[in-house]
Amino acid sequence: GKVAAEGVVQLPHALGEAWSTPLYADLKASAYSYELDDFYNMSYLQSNSSYADTGGTSGQWNAPTVHAIRTQPTAAAPAPIKRGTLQIIDSFKSPQLGNERKLRIYLPPGYEEDGRKRYPVLYMHDGQNLFDAKTASYGVEWNIDEVADRMIAEGSMQEVIVVGIDNTADRIAEYTPCCDPKYGGGKLNDYAKFIVKTVKPWVDGHYRTLKDRSHTAIMGSSLGGIASVYIGQHYPQVFSMAGGVSSSFWWNESNMVRNAPRLLPVKFYIDAGTAMDGLEATDAFRKAMLRRGYRPGKDFYFYKDEGGIHNEQSWASRVHVPLGWFFGTRRGSAGKAD
Repeated sequence: GKVAAEGVVQLPHALGEAWSTPLYADLKASAYSYELDDFYNMSYLQSNSSYADTGGTSGQWNAPTVHAIRTQPTAAAPAPIKRGTLQIIDSFKSPQLGNERKLRIYLPPGYEEDGRKRYPVLYMHDGQNLFDAKTASYGVEWNIDEVADRMIAEGSMQEVIVVGIDNTADRIAEYTPCCDPKYGGGKLNDYAKFIVKTVKPWVDGHYRTLKDRSHTAIMGSSLGGIASVYIGQHYPQVFSMAGGVSSSFWWNESNMVRNAPRLLPVKFYIDAGTAMDGLEATDAFRKAMLRRGYRPGKDFYFYKDEGGIHNEQSWASRVHVPLGWFFGTRRGSAGKAD
């Protein structure tokens, strides 16, 4: 009654094709049965749709035929990827904002192995959306820990600590400079002080961090994207890297586009998807940064995600790009900057 091996079988994308997918198992002498469960037809699965939306088991091409099953000796299965650990700090108080929230802190796989090693730190907003689908606002997480684990294992990224800072009911105000004619806002300066004067000193005091600016980054999405760019712009003595994913550069009639950061010793990353993700405003900010003297691939990176939309699923699919650019090793690459 126990499962000896399981995995996802990759099926062909056209009728008449055949495909084989190996599954590794340490089998003892016995009798075994094979079972093929229902699956997603990725050819028809659109963003935010479900298995039922593609027709379920009656959907197009959703009736595979198993031609053969073969058991043969093989090399040992690849070693499992070492996993980092997640620590949650409850009721972390903000004297600047007069409220409290959780911190969710990812420690890389090697953190407990070498008590002398210190690590770069990435601070991120909307902490409840980063690591666990159960706590994510829309039931989809960024998979930050899984992506970091994989990149570290393959040698394309340094080991880093990620500090996820939960949002609150006052998210719009905390993540925005003053003031949008429709949505208001305007508590970003206090939120920035909370990170710089309260969160970072606490993290540096409780974990083995590399405290200097050259090893400290900040990143977020949507309103958290403009918050990150703004904080990087106003605290270059603290952060040497700032990333805005699907940033809301439309805020306050595109005021941040008109007031793009002057040339600073900060590496800025921005991106946008091509499917209703504010690409026009993001591209306007990109052009403003180039006019300021920022150099693509040197201190500025712009990534256009073909088909990307404004949600965690899209952000999870491309978060390896800013992680690789901020913390990449010589073995890894973030690709080409525009």
